[in-house]
Amino acid sequence: MSTRAETAGARIAPPPARRRGVLAVGAWRARFELVQYFRSGDTLFFTFLFPIFMLGLFSVAFGSDGDVQIAPDVPPISMAELYLPGMIAAGLLLSGFQNLAMDIAIERSDGMLKRLGGTPLSPVSYFIGKIGQVLVTGVLQAALLMGFAALALGVELPTQPARWATFAWVFLLGIITSALLGVALSAVPRTAKSATAVVVPIALALQFVSGVYLTFSQLPEWLQNIAGLFPLKWMAQGMRAVFLPDEYAALEQNGEWNLAGVALALGIWLIVGLVLSRVTFRWIRRDA
Repeated sequence: MSTRAETAGARIAPPPARRRGVLAVGAWRARFELVQYFRSGDTLFFTFLFPIFMLGLFSVAFGSDGDVQIAPDVPPISMAELYLPGMIAAGLLLSGFQNLAMDIAIERSDGMLKRLGGTPLSPVSYFIGKIGQVLVTGVLQAALLMGFAALALGVELPTQPARWATFAWVFLLGIITSALLGVALSAVPRTAKSATAVVVPIALALQFVSGVYLTFSQLPEWLQNIAGLFPLKWMAQGMRAVFLPDEYAALEQNGEWNLAGVALALGIWLIVGLVLSRVTFRWIRRDA
């Protein structure tokens, strides 16, 4: 049994004084999840440092000749500025979708969820705890990524309040959607060992087709259409609207940032994730 499972076994239910409803128990659970999360060194590395490492790598590898101009009618920008929006969107996917899908699958395989199922903890409170943990870590990760871009790579962050308002709602919709889809996907791996093999390829493929590692405007139209079926493309597009010059909107699939489309797509996926996570979530696998 893992250290995390042993710790959870010792404190598997909230203190009696805090059993005051679904939201209160969910808040207690979020605090518990955060404590466990920050005790996991490998998870901290891949969640917080991997996007920073990739942003620095792409900036150094492809930006040695200075600013680049990826199309005739747009101003040249640094590679760090070009990649920053996609890396922030990828961070939301890693924090919510990938980490939660693997984490919950491992907890189910280790028997932790079976023990939780025997307590008064409701699935809703469990979801609130997981999403609360993802929200906090997602905010910290985005702040570190933007701080690194600004201080180490010289990226000028937006100063217009409207852009930061856009960042806030794209971030919130993106992180919650990613978390709910991660909860839903956690039902697929049959064992803890297979969780990585199931989840990581999906997350990696989405990053390549959604404008994270490859410039989205340079992808074939058919691949852009496929990417448009998934939420990461819309998260990355919303972040590009925040951090890139207005002229870059012309490089989007429809020649505009289409923030209404971003909100609609993420809203639909949020509802899909909510329904799937509630329908598929089980404390114990039915085929176990």
